[in-house]
Parts: sequence; C-alpha cells; structure tokens
Amino acid sequence: MRVYLPRLGLILLGMVALGVLPARPSPTCCFWSGCFFRPVTASSAMPSSPPVSAAVLARDARYAADIRDLTPKLIEIRRDLHQHPELSNREERTARIVAERLRALGLEVQTGIAHHGVIGVLRGGKPGRVIAIRADMDALPIEEIRDTPYKSRHAGVMHACGHDVHTTVALGVAEVLARYRAELPGTVKFIFQPAEEGPPRGERGGAKMMLEEGAFDAPTPDAIFGLHCMPTIEVGSIGYCETAAMASADRFLITIHGKKVHGAYPHEGIDAIVTAAAVIEQLQTIRSRRIDTQSPLVLSIGSIHGGNRFNILADEVRMEGTVRTLDPDVHARIEPLMRQILKGVTESHGASYELDYERIVPVTVNHAPLVAQMLPTIRRIVGEGHLVPTRPQMGAEDFSYFANRVPAFFYFLGVGNKTKGITAMLHTPDFDVDEQCLPVGVAVMAAMATDWLESAAAAPSPAVPAK
Repeated sequence: MRVYLPRLGLILLGMVALGVLPARPSPTCCFWSGCFFRPVTASSAMPSSPPVSAAVLARDARYAADIRDLTPKLIEIRRDLHQHPELSNREERTARIVAERLRALGLEVQTGIAHHGVIGVLRGGKPGRVIAIRADMDALPIEEIRDTPYKSRHAGVMHACGHDVHTTVALGVAEVLARYRAELPGTVKFIFQPAEEGPPRGERGGAKMMLEEGAFDAPTPDAIFGLHCMPTIEVGSIGYCETAAMASADRFLITIHGKKVHGAYPHEGIDAIVTAAAVIEQLQTIRSRRIDTQSPLVLSIGSIHGGNRFNILADEVRMEGTVRTLDPDVHARIEPLMRQILKGVTESHGASYELDYERIVPVTVNHAPLVAQMLPTIRRIVGEGHLVPTRPQMGAEDFSYFANRVPAFFYFLGVGNKTKGITAMLHTPDFDVDEQCLPVGVAVMAAMATDWLESAAAAPSPAVPAK
C-alpha cells in the first residue's frame, strides 16, 4: 500500500540524520521505495512555503517514522469502529474504546459528557496554551451495500459519513503526541463528540450539549481544529476554506389550514393544497428576489402531505423542509421573510398557517488568521500540489458551536481514490474511504497541533487573535 505523507526532501534528509533512514537507499526500504512517501524530486520544491528550521524537520521525521509504524493499528481501529457503528446518542461501545485507549496513553479522561462524549487531556511537559482537537463518533441509519472485509455488522446502520475515520485520526494524534509530551509547550484537549448527525427526536445531544456540560472547561481551549472526510478530494490531499466552510442548517414545518369541502363545490371551501402550492412558489422568491445572488442559499421542501380523498378538497397541508446558507446575516433573515410570505399568501387565499422553525446548526466559519497560520504546516506535510482551496459545503456541521466560542479551523481530509473506485459520496450506502487517508490525517493534525503550541509559546501575545 502507498501512503501519501510528506514530500519535502529535507524531511527525508532529517530522517537520515536521525538514523531513521539509511544514507544509501535500499531497494527494500519502505520509505525510499515510495510505499510510504511519494518520490521526492526537484519539482517537489515549494517556493511559496516559508523557511523551515532543522528542528522542525527533525520533529516531522520522528512523527513520520512513528506514524509509519502506527498505520497498521490505525487501520485496525478504523475497521473495528466501522464494523460496529452506533447511532447518535447510542455511541456506548465507541466511547468506551476511545476512553480506554486515551487512558492507556496516560491522558486525563472524562466520560459521559452529553451522554457518550469523551474528553482526553494531554498536558505537555512545558507551560503553554491549549489547543483542542475534535472528532465525532456517531453513525447513520443506512444499510451498507459495499462488500468489504470490514462491512458493518449492524443491520441498517453504517459509518456513511466517515466518523470512524475522524475518531481514528484523533486517537492516532493522541498516541503520537503522547510519546513527545515532555517536549510539548502546552496542552492538547481531545474532544470526542457524540450525535453530530443530530440526536433522535425528543432528545438532546451533540456539540451544543457538550459545551453546556463543560467540554470547554478546565482547561479552556484557545483554539480548535476539526476535520471531515471528503470523497471528492483524492487521498493525500487536504482541502480548506479561508472563512465559511460548512452551511447552517435549519428545519421547518409549515401547516396550512383551509376548509374541507366537496370537490365539486370548491367555492364553498378553502383549498389548502392550492394555497400550499402558492406558498411553495413564493418561498422560492426569497432566493431569487430577496437575497443577494452572490450569497449561497438553499430553501428546499422535501416533504408535503395533504388530503385523504380524490373528490374532497384538503383542509390541511403539512410541508417540511430545510434552509441552508453560508452567511450568518442571511441566516438571520430567512425566518422573518418566510413568515411574511406565509402571512400574505394564506390571507389572500382565506387560509391560515403555522410555522415551526428550528435553527439546528449555525454556519461553520473558519478563523481566517488561524487558517493562514496553519496552511504552511499543511503544505509542508502533504506537499504544494496537495493543499487544495475548496468551495464551502452546503452540508452542515455542529462543529460550528465550538467555532463560535474560540478561533477554529475546520478542513477536509481527502479520502477518495478513483483508481480503486472509491468515489461514493457521504451519506450513501456504498460510501468508503481509501484507508491511506488515516496516516495522512494523523500527520497533518499532529503537525498542526505542535506547530500551533510552539508558535503560541513563542508569541508575546496570543498566537491567534480572539474572536
């Protein structure tokens, strides 16, 4: 197997200096033969990257050697989690495994936060600030159809969003950094979150509940990193957005009330279906006529139900839908505009309405100075051509609640491989990842956390301006 890790020739030279690699490459040497690193050539030079110190290169080399040895374990952990997926607020086994592994590494561990949330605190040997790393753990109610040795063993449940990968990467980072805790100038706080996909109806959970139950307390993070699998990005590459990364997500339920009557005498009643049709049409003008066309917005109705007989006009229609946007200001405008339209349309038809509007997740907005600070780190690890500016995603992430508290950087881990046929999108029954994303994910996150802590320790003021 071929793992896409650092391409920088200086890192390999550092490994030679440390004795990790032989000075003369052997045909059987895994590193030099390319099964761990991509071959390094003159074209790999990265003129846009700032100079890198010998100490940082040596540290990268140590991390790379450790991750090489750790990769089989990472694959084993991910496959175990993939075979035993657990739905939101039901992540009991996953949480137990995470807590056990963190304790074995000597981290301070808290469990039972927001039902099954786990926090691991790795205190470095030197004083410094606190960086948080978040990984979500829950699966989806989808029947897996891809036939693999690690296929889900739970009927109707699978890791179709890559949370098994996220959890594995965070555990890998914990293991690597724990080996060098004496050198770390500060603290790394690992947050393993349940219910990112949303708690079951009638229950609470997820990032918001973790924060309410003290996830950011003692110690309080100064910044936070998170990642998400992205099958449209090839393994070995990292995608990023400078500001908005993931959309907000709202859910709404509209009920139109009319007056039931025989279909032969529509003038004697109030047709809730015709009224609903007018509402649907007018709601789409929010996007086309009321909001700046340069601002992404989705207003979709995914469910509509009304009537019970072909010759009776319906007296009630229920419609459910979602609103997605990347602009917090636009987000705040949608519900009032919907109410304005509903009032006008229903009154003109002699009907009435109810609107139950739920704001589920705010926009996930990256902290631009933090992104700018971390891009050279990512570029150093994956190579110039494998750091990919990415369009914001209209999917939503409750990582946004963490990002609203402290400076945050949420990026995308490439997991696709067209050659292997690994191209299925998230939330589909044939979703899978190229497992070589695991060491890449660990290498990038471990380097980011260490670089941030060292930068913060060296700075006379906070490494990242407060929000």
